[in-house]
Amino acid sequence: MKQMQEIIAKAQQLGMKKLAVASAQEASVLEAVADAFAHGIAEPILVGDPDLITAAAREAFEGKGVDISPFTIIPEKDLYRSAVKAVELVRNREAAFLMKGIIDTSLLLKAALNKETGINAGRLASHVAVMEVPTYHKLLLVTDAAINIAPDLPAFIDIINSAVQVARALDVGTPKVAMLAAVEKVNPDKMPCTVTASILTQMNRRGQIKGCIIDGPLALDNAISRESARIKKIVSDVAGDADILVAPDIEAGNILYKCLLDLAQARGAGIVMGAAAPIVLTSRADTAETKLASIALASLTGNAGVRA
Repeated sequence: MKQMQEIIAKAQQLGMKKLAVASAQEASVLEAVADAFAHGIAEPILVGDPDLITAAAREAFEGKGVDISPFTIIPEKDLYRSAVKAVELVRNREAAFLMKGIIDTSLLLKAALNKETGINAGRLASHVAVMEVPTYHKLLLVTDAAINIAPDLPAFIDIINSAVQVARALDVGTPKVAMLAAVEKVNPDKMPCTVTASILTQMNRRGQIKGCIIDGPLALDNAISRESARIKKIVSDVAGDADILVAPDIEAGNILYKCLLDLAQARGAGIVMGAAAPIVLTSRADTAETKLASIALASLTGNAGVRA
């Protein structure tokens, strides 16, 4: 795939799926789920304060309002309890995936990843962004820009596996994974992330991380530019053609993600992986297309989920 619109189109082909929204009393969230409903992608189940949901629906689209009459509303005024109820819908297979409303991400993940009552899959939660960058020849995945501050080796394995799962949902058969660093040479004394990247590369070559091709450390230019790789004489199946960019820490990942969106005019979608079902995270600053694409991406990634 090369465009975000292809994600939306493929999700439409899969048909309507039920989406549980935790603390749904937020105008931009209602705009997003109404858009997904209109596109035939998701049927929302709104968990939250009914009065506040109704008020937010009136405020949506700059006061023009949004029709929520087709949607199921499950009353719950407490924010954390609303997350627990939304997660329960997914756990009981009454909904295919989960979406964050006006609730802290930490609270939502606490409910989702609870080992007894949540949808914990035994894997680290991580954020996966899919970007349509005008200067790149295909969709590009970036991880982790939002959750894991300083991943260690086991964390990177989970982060990579989650990103690979998303890439395969986008019809990438064998994703090419670039472990990013400032340089392409291993520097154990001053740049420990280069050591981690080289270990992950070797683990992949020995079959300990499957379903993808990993190379690193690679500087960003080497990962996305064949010409840069040629000039630096880097021989790699990943260099210049990466599907997935894995940042060394949250600072690098967040800066890269926002740089692509705000300076490179990229279009993006983002979900949290690691649970038994994907979790949609959107912000008020996201465009309508980003919100719709994020819901569509979750639908594709959680393809085995409940249909409406």
